[in-house]
Amino acid sequence: MNDLSTPPQAEPSADQPIRQRKPDWIRVKAPTSKTYAATRDLMRELNLNTVCEEAACPNIGECWSKKHATVMILGDVCTRACAFCNVKTGMPRAVDAAEPEHVAQAAAKLGLEHIVITSVDRDDLPDGGASQFVKVIEALRRTTPGTTIEILTPDFRNKMQAAVEAIMAAGPDVYNHNLETVPRLYPTIRPGARYYASLRLLEEVKRHSPTVFTKSGIMLGLGEQRLEVHQVMDDMRCAGIDFLTMGQYLRPTPKHTEVIEFVTPAVFASYGAIARAKGFLQVAASPLTRSSYHAGDDFRAMREARAARLTVTRQPGAGSAKVAR
Repeated sequence: MNDLSTPPQAEPSADQPIRQRKPDWIRVKAPTSKTYAATRDLMRELNLNTVCEEAACPNIGECWSKKHATVMILGDVCTRACAFCNVKTGMPRAVDAAEPEHVAQAAAKLGLEHIVITSVDRDDLPDGGASQFVKVIEALRRTTPGTTIEILTPDFRNKMQAAVEAIMAAGPDVYNHNLETVPRLYPTIRPGARYYASLRLLEEVKRHSPTVFTKSGIMLGLGEQRLEVHQVMDDMRCAGIDFLTMGQYLRPTPKHTEVIEFVTPAVFASYGAIARAKGFLQVAASPLTRSSYHAGDDFRAMREARAARLTVTRQPGAGSAKVAR
């Protein structure tokens, strides 16, 4: 991979780091629309956090201008300290009991057909925060029953089995948990997590509910090698994951892990083609791809792709129909 991408400009010194200059293909315009401001004001009014702001997402202008926002529940302070993430680390505050209803109100006011709910890690809670995901899903079903629900959860370290059972009983439409990077880089990039534990979580989701769509993503530009990325794809397919997202890692601040390379759009396209050939129902691979970017459109495309596969399996001579994986 390194031979096909343009390396970033080196920093002059470790003592005085500067922001790396981004290539033209990942520069975005500053948000200025009235709809963007209205979305921001609604989040403030309902005391909701968004990963769009907390993680410094480059797509915030585009998404908020379309009234799309990814709500981050369980507060804005995380109990982990991943080297790539801009969310604050520390001791979180008490869980907001009004949060589920506020999320549902936001979905109704924004007129959302599809909503993405994520959270900080809450290792301090007995259930890792799973019950709050359940309450949010239930509130959305009551208030906006036509809205499809996608959740992006933490790994629920040492609490996975009970967490998955509770959340799947609430009935989300898409279950996302990001692997983030290749196994070799976990000790430095995602030290509080374990690669195979994350895979097991997604396997457990699919075992519990074979028809739910599962989704996972990785960042590129952290020093991963091409064959390592291919192996992650294979691991995901073995776990029955339906949807793969791949995007460029962007350094939030000079204190975070550095960008090893800016991966070109052509390389992303190549990875996307390989992933589709491996059998994913849906693949999003581009420098600006993020877990919830165009999530509603991607969900509809994924649902159509599964329906098409099931139609093929029901044709005469194709054998009995099975859930497409």
